[in-house]
Amino acid sequence: MSSADKRIYLIIMTAITVSGFIIICTLGQSMYREKVAARISDISAAEIVDISVIREYNGRIGIFRENSSKPYRVVDYDFSLLSDYDKEQLLEGVVIESDSELQQFIEDIAT
Repeated sequence: MSSADKRIYLIIMTAITVSGFIIICTLGQSMYREKVAARISDISAAEIVDISVIREYNGRIGIFRENSSKPYRVVDYDFSLLSDYDKEQLLEGVVIESDSELQQFIEDIAT
């Protein structure tokens, strides 16, 4: 083998090695992205379960889990003291998607 043939051989082997490394890294990243996407969808599904509906309940403000007929929490605030707009909203039911949103809504209603 001549010197030129050895160089060509080494260049080809280097190119094959680098290409293989790139392919392996790309496949690893793809698998990692799929795992992250699966975790995100699991978290999103768990958050959907935590959706609450706030509505009037026996003259008070009831906080219901989604699709529940009995509140898991009742805010001791007289429904009749609310503004007409707030009463209308609570008669229809207000959907709350997080604990912080729930806390903010209760504070807004009570003031």
